[in-house]
Amino acid sequence: MLNRRLMYGVTLVVLGCLVAAWVQTAGNSVEVRDVRFEAASGQRLSGLLYVPNTVSAQKPGPAILAIHGYINSRETQSPFAIEFARRGYVVLALDQTGHGFSDPPAFSAGFGGPAGLEYLQALDYVDVARIGLEGHSMGGWAVQMAAAARPDGYKAMVLAGSSTGTFGAPAGSATSPRNLLLIFSRFDEFSALMWGSETAAGIKQTEKLKTLFGTHEPVVVGRDYGDKITGTARKLTMPAVTHPGDHLSTEAVGDAIEWFDSILDQNSVNTEQYIASKAQIWYWKELATLTALIGLVILVFPLLALGLKYFGQDLAPPVVARSTGAGVSKLTLGMMILIPVLTFFPLQNLADVVLPANKFLPQQITNGVLLWAWGNGLLTLLMLWVAHRLKGTPGLVDSGLMLKWKQVPAILTIAVTVFASLYLLVYLADAWLMVDMRFWVIALKAMSPIQAGTFLIYLVPFTLFFVVQSAGLHGQLRWYPDQPTKAMWCNALVLGVGYVGLLLAQYIPLLLGGTLMIASQPLLSIVAFQFVPIMLVVGLISTFCWQRTGSVYLGACLNGLLVTWYLVAGTATQAIPFWL
Repeated sequence: MLNRRLMYGVTLVVLGCLVAAWVQTAGNSVEVRDVRFEAASGQRLSGLLYVPNTVSAQKPGPAILAIHGYINSRETQSPFAIEFARRGYVVLALDQTGHGFSDPPAFSAGFGGPAGLEYLQALDYVDVARIGLEGHSMGGWAVQMAAAARPDGYKAMVLAGSSTGTFGAPAGSATSPRNLLLIFSRFDEFSALMWGSETAAGIKQTEKLKTLFGTHEPVVVGRDYGDKITGTARKLTMPAVTHPGDHLSTEAVGDAIEWFDSILDQNSVNTEQYIASKAQIWYWKELATLTALIGLVILVFPLLALGLKYFGQDLAPPVVARSTGAGVSKLTLGMMILIPVLTFFPLQNLADVVLPANKFLPQQITNGVLLWAWGNGLLTLLMLWVAHRLKGTPGLVDSGLMLKWKQVPAILTIAVTVFASLYLLVYLADAWLMVDMRFWVIALKAMSPIQAGTFLIYLVPFTLFFVVQSAGLHGQLRWYPDQPTKAMWCNALVLGVGYVGLLLAQYIPLLLGGTLMIASQPLLSIVAFQFVPIMLVVGLISTFCWQRTGSVYLGACLNGLLVTWYLVAGTATQAIPFWL
């Protein structure tokens, strides 16, 4: 069984990565390169450069600069980049400053947009008279910064879930940006920030959008405004998705393709290789990288089992107190589910004030999660103490917090070995195939050297949280002692189900035509999507280790390593760390 699980996991990882690479290169008709270059500020920027085999210095082709949104990375733009490239466009999918492999701080150097456009223009196989700019969310502000820096350097622009005149982006007018398609989803969570409307449907009536479209009437979805020859063309489309859903929308991708094809004259130049805008393949890459990500999770458990088998009796579980029956207190169960969710928004927002990004803790989103984690850790300790005092439930020792020093080398060796094995697979997938393991906004990526240093800073405090969380979970909820698999899934659901409830409460009003239930929290609502799979996996790993060791430490160490890696590599670095 152990060897079979190892085989299943490795097969899914390898097969998923190979299929993803094949789709990304459009069956080897597009070369994908990992490129590095410098901004005027001296910051090192990174990107994925898609080069179709139809272009050369003798036959330059059109090009598109594609930039992701906040706390995403260059791979997030894959749906757009893949479809543009297989139609003959050279595409630079850029990591914004402070994101992915680009140097911090975030928000600097025009988000990296001006340097990205300059890089594209310098390529001898790019037709500089036919360059388009495409950006999602904050990436839309980045491409507008590029347009402002080089106003004659582009011919058309697509803003997906973005706006003009926001966060330093130039104010829009009926003539600027040039030839603009605005894709703003029907259920976009950021309509108030972007266009000053409570709902996405309401942006059509805002003065800001009417000014941009050169009209005094509400903007009509799908209608052509202005003139493409003079550069004043305007169009609004509204796919039936959310803000991050633009990345999973064939309609949004198709709208962008049609817009650039009509303005950059790609169809007239490349008629022999014409591909209809609806003939898309990008979603096969999403499914392939999801397969690889699932394979990676599967691999955790046979790797843990091998480590535990090697160390034998060093980590054998002690005799622990067992509750009667299922061993589940309804009060404790409710608190384990509700407390993390009820504190999710308040504590992370509080971090903006009490724990802003700094040279020691340089990532603001990670700081928010850290403050939330420590707040929940303190509440969990209080819950453990109260439950023990009032009901005689297992105390701190019986909750798996007893640690023998001779166990420390085994615990650290197993946790680090499993983590290193998974990291090596992700690193090789990036180095050889230039794919990460992701689905949508959920991704495991290799870390840059700066992120690796940041990872070490955040590792200990997050690991301490998982120690306390595990003690609360396993000391208070003794599910099915004779059915370990069922117990694993019960604990996983305890940690994850609250976020499902939070998302339903937030999004049902939005999907019914209103706003998020708490309309002021669009960003953290999107972050909450990631907590569902993260906490499911945390619960599975924690319970697997607890069942075999009777201790919280192995599961906490491994969860600390994996979750810190996930957070640090997948968000933005707002400050320059002290070691640089």
